[in-house]
Amino acid sequence: MSNVFANLKGDKVIWAVAGLLAIFSFLPVYSASSNLAYLHGDGSTSGFLVVHFFHLLLGFCVLFAVHKIPYHYFRGISILLLPIVILLLLFTIAQGTTIDGAYASRWIQIPVLNVSFQSSTLASVVLMVYVARYLSKITEKTVTFKETILPLWLPVFAVLVLILPANFSTTAIIFCMTLMLMFLGGYPIKYLAAILGVGIVMLSIFVLTAKAFPGLMPNRVDTWTSRIETFFDDEEGTEQYQVERAKTAIAQGGITGTGIGKSVQRNFLPQSSSDFIYAIIVEEMGLIGAFGVMLAYLLLLFRIVIVATKANTVFGKLVVMGVGLPVVFQALINMGVAVELFPVTGQTLPLVSSGGTSVWMTCIALGIILSVSARREEIKESENKEFEGEEDNPLDILSEAI
Repeated sequence: MSNVFANLKGDKVIWAVAGLLAIFSFLPVYSASSNLAYLHGDGSTSGFLVVHFFHLLLGFCVLFAVHKIPYHYFRGISILLLPIVILLLLFTIAQGTTIDGAYASRWIQIPVLNVSFQSSTLASVVLMVYVARYLSKITEKTVTFKETILPLWLPVFAVLVLILPANFSTTAIIFCMTLMLMFLGGYPIKYLAAILGVGIVMLSIFVLTAKAFPGLMPNRVDTWTSRIETFFDDEEGTEQYQVERAKTAIAQGGITGTGIGKSVQRNFLPQSSSDFIYAIIVEEMGLIGAFGVMLAYLLLLFRIVIVATKANTVFGKLVVMGVGLPVVFQALINMGVAVELFPVTGQTLPLVSSGGTSVWMTCIALGIILSVSARREEIKESENKEFEGEEDNPLDILSEAI
């Protein structure tokens, strides 16, 4: 066991938080999967627990492998993967998948493994690394907006446009995180303001086009508008039903909760093991569990900032913030939806909610962060060895005396 821990490089707090969240996730997933078990099986949640275990096992294997890769390699990897990601997004949207009559082309089915893969989450990680790479190249340069259109904005908008028809919330998060990363990277604010305006205009054109030709994307724009209208007007609907059930679960939880495995609202929440798992946590573990989970993500955010601050290159700083902030931001959105601070978005709770793609992409992001942290540790260790060698070498002392 000591050999295993010795091979875990990088920030130990991040390793600990990721491991504790993963271990903790078995409790709410096992409890919240009961409704799915009765709908799609014999009522046993053991199968869902086993699937969740393998998702986490594969995820942490990926995390371990990624954190062993020197982080400067991700510069080139992002360039190679970006066109592949765009092709995956094109393939995903071309499938035209519908679920219960609604347009839901978000996943790629892998028949051999009998699993589905959400390509937009991979696109998010790859795009953030690519943007960090570009920003690190122009840090000490004065660039014009025209110079950045092809190498920077064309890939960004290509990814966003391909994700938007099926997943508005993910598109909005990627767009906001990209703008934030560019702000941190020193990209001119006046250009960012212009891009924000362009984004709003393009979104408006898309919505108007979808309204004029509803057959292109059945029900998607209607779903977005109904979620926003429901959030502000408290109208009845599927999303409002879920929010009301989530609020009921939170109210029943109180300070200490109803007890692990004793949730009632899990039987009524359609997405109790994924999108609304935080409500089940609060119901069963009360405010103690609620604040505990929240503090875990805030601690993760704190360590991400520390790693970024101590990184020895501009690319290291930017890539840590680029892949790390979306993980914490997604967690805060998931918790905010459960308590009705935000409209329903469909974002999962990283490392806690069930779902393979979310777990795997979170692990890749954390692996990149740990790779940057590990490099910093290697530099520090080499500096210490050099200092000790100079101090303890008797020949050096003798030569100085002579």
